[in-house]
Amino acid sequence: MFYGFDIYYFIFIVPALLFSLWAQYKVNSTYSKYSQVGSARKLTGSQAARTILDMNGLQHVAIERVSGNLTDHFDPKTNVVRLSDSVYNNYSIAAVGVAAHECGHAVQYAQGYSPMKLRSAIIPITNFGSTISIPLILIGFLLSSEALVTVGILLFSTVAVFQLVTLPVEFNASNRALAVLEQRDMLSAQELKGTKKVLSAAAMTYVAALVTSLAQLLRLIMVFGGRRRNN
Repeated sequence: MFYGFDIYYFIFIVPALLFSLWAQYKVNSTYSKYSQVGSARKLTGSQAARTILDMNGLQHVAIERVSGNLTDHFDPKTNVVRLSDSVYNNYSIAAVGVAAHECGHAVQYAQGYSPMKLRSAIIPITNFGSTISIPLILIGFLLSSEALVTVGILLFSTVAVFQLVTLPVEFNASNRALAVLEQRDMLSAQELKGTKKVLSAAAMTYVAALVTSLAQLLRLIMVFGGRRRNN
């Protein structure tokens, strides 16, 4: 802090937010572009997903349609792959790629992929840390309690840990998707190039989430460190 001016907000947070905005723009524009490119086999997102799941022995994993755009996800609690309106019945190379990516998560879960198991295990801790950390830090500041602030920062760091663990999960799911689409000849070599761009753009949003969490964590550390030195 400099005479009430939080310089660390501009040093850490603003660049992270700009990077996040760029990543979101990139994924939206890339998906929009390749959602207009139909696949030669005219295999819809739901059909591609069913094929990939069945070939991995996951006939019990259901495929459901969910409203929204880019709201696709795999729910390990119910063993359901949910595909958004723009993916479910769409045969664009973007839709097929997104559907294959979500199936990659289903395969990860079925095979006990370690990073995914770790991410699932730390979700309760992350949720607790993200909820209680900031109030705890503020109370620590008000009470001049270094211990409370330290605990709050440690709890907030669980968010960054979660984002870090998420990266290999997402990158691996994309790699699995591209591999199976190529091996099963669901997309041509040229079509795969476009699909890879879509999945790479989507992966950048997770990188941006990690950068933002780290930026917030560094800001908290610097602000607290500055106050401790002043005290």
